Amino acid sequence: MSKLLSGSINLSKIDKTKIISTDKNGNPFENGSKFLNIVVWINDEPDQYGNNASIQISQSKEERESGVKSIYIGNLKQPQTRNNEPTSAKNAQATDDLPF
Repeated sequence: MSKLLSGSINLSKIDKTKIISTDKNGNPFENGSKFLNIVVWINDEPDQYGNNASIQISQSKEERESGVKSIYIGNLKQPQTRNNEPTSAKNAQATDDLPF
């Protein structure tokens, strides 16, 4: 079952040195694309603000091993439907009475 999460990213927290603009051989991407590697942590339960997940900038092995603090850049929530149920719960309920 898939879940839709929506949220935002705080662009001012992005370390510009982490933006990737070249391929593994050091050549610029032909279309000028730029990438930021991220990690998404999905919570077992929503936090106090209703967030189901958080986003942080991916770290190198060396950064993790040396204890560099992770940079959190955003959060994600599961959108609510009109009756305040998460979208996936409403979809599951709607199919419970199907004859197949």
